[in-house]
Amino acid sequence: MQVGFPLFCDMTYEYDYLVIGSGIAGMSFALKVAATGRVALICKTKLEEANTYFAQGGVASVTNLEVDNFDKHIEDTMIAGDWLSDRVAVEKVVREAPGQICELIRWGVEFDKNPDGRFDLHREGGHSEFRILHHQDNTGAEIQQSLIEAVKANPNIDIFEDHFAIEIITQHHLGKIVTRRTPDITCYGAYVLNPTTGKVDTFLSRITLMATGGVGAVYTTTTNPLVSTGDGIAMVYRAKGTVQDMEFIQFHPTALYHPGDRPSFLITEAMRGYGAVLRNLKGEEFMHKYDPRLSLAPRDIVARAIDSEMKLYGDDHVYLDVTHKDPEETKRHFPNIYKKCLSLGIDITKDYIPVAPAAHYLCGGIKVDTDAQSSIQRLYAVGECSCTGLHGGNRLASNSLIEAVVYADAAARHAMQVKDNYQFRHDVPEWNDEGTRLPEEMVLITQSIKEVGQIMSAYVGIVRSDLRLKRAWNRLDILYEETERLFKRSTASREICELRNIINVGYLIMRQAMERKESCGLHYTVDYPHVDHRK
Repeated sequence: MQVGFPLFCDMTYEYDYLVIGSGIAGMSFALKVAATGRVALICKTKLEEANTYFAQGGVASVTNLEVDNFDKHIEDTMIAGDWLSDRVAVEKVVREAPGQICELIRWGVEFDKNPDGRFDLHREGGHSEFRILHHQDNTGAEIQQSLIEAVKANPNIDIFEDHFAIEIITQHHLGKIVTRRTPDITCYGAYVLNPTTGKVDTFLSRITLMATGGVGAVYTTTTNPLVSTGDGIAMVYRAKGTVQDMEFIQFHPTALYHPGDRPSFLITEAMRGYGAVLRNLKGEEFMHKYDPRLSLAPRDIVARAIDSEMKLYGDDHVYLDVTHKDPEETKRHFPNIYKKCLSLGIDITKDYIPVAPAAHYLCGGIKVDTDAQSSIQRLYAVGECSCTGLHGGNRLASNSLIEAVVYADAAARHAMQVKDNYQFRHDVPEWNDEGTRLPEEMVLITQSIKEVGQIMSAYVGIVRSDLRLKRAWNRLDILYEETERLFKRSTASREICELRNIINVGYLIMRQAMERKESCGLHYTVDYPHVDHRK
């Protein structure tokens, strides 16, 4: 029997490690564990289409010890998280960050440097020091491309592009009753749709890693690639795993306002760190009304301030002004933003940039421990789909990429130690699609996807209320019932599965928002006061 190749005509595979997701978290894990076994890397589209690729700002790490230190970075993270962050997770990420930066560099990532050879560090909102390593304004693309080259060159990693994970395999699929109180839920792999054949293949594994990214596509307006439909979170939730802090959705304050674009083009927070100023449509600065840190306040505060100004004047956007900075320096620091805006007739060295908030990052997700283990045995989760406790109520800018590599490293070290303790389950049945057929009208799916986005954006956005959440709940419940009936009688397709996933994720965001009877971090409700969680 040859591990890593089709075993039977029904396309069952066996791998030591099954990695679902191809961003910085999934690929860095794959590169580390490949030395000890065969790895299957599942990617629902192409390797380049991941949240990592679209991350402009950079990676936060203490590197300039002349002015910065770990304690400052820890404190900044706790403050941004509204003191809801798990200090153990915060200290882990901050203290291990420099070592993982070295790892990224060994994999070929090039961070910008000054003429003296030291890192050219940026500062972003919520950071007390300049500590953001970057590659111009396309850091994520630089990291993604470097990791892609390393992954493709590794003979122990098999890449499955355009494959879609439908469900993780647990005792439930072996005919056993599994509830959220079942103490030993175990993951044996996943059912994965191969769109080329139209069949659902079975991937058996000793270890499974969930690295499916965020949930931005649940909202109409998002900076995320539209593959960000919360697939991993929905799969783990349906498998009775623990998911928490889903109410904490970070809206990036400054997405380029250009109606019709989906996803929205991101105007990196580093531009405000560089000196850009927010103005309303009258041309007036306004951040002094909301926070003494002005445009460098944490993202939740800036997003609510912009939302308030837009509602106050009935406007669809505000402006970001960088025209007072040196034009050549601006173009050098932000070449991609300059090029994108210029294509729309906006010269950022002379013109204000129209911006508005957009769904950007999820601080919650699949609950994991310090080894990135989920509540389901043999299943790890890293990256944006996981909830490590680092972000608490709000993510500090540029902490996400470093969290992904730190926890991918922890998962890899732990998984390699225990991998040989686990055996493959050969009694797993094939995917059962008996009695199903292709959906009669694809419009039923596409229209429902639009409705979910409209519901979430209208009622579960930057500012919430009990009334809005209740209305969203009622609307989504109807879509849930319709979709489950459609799923049961339809042949598996990416479209129906993504719809099912965004409904599950929308439900989790709403339910956990309704359960939190306070305003804190990114969860701001007009019905409950802010609660200070400082300890």
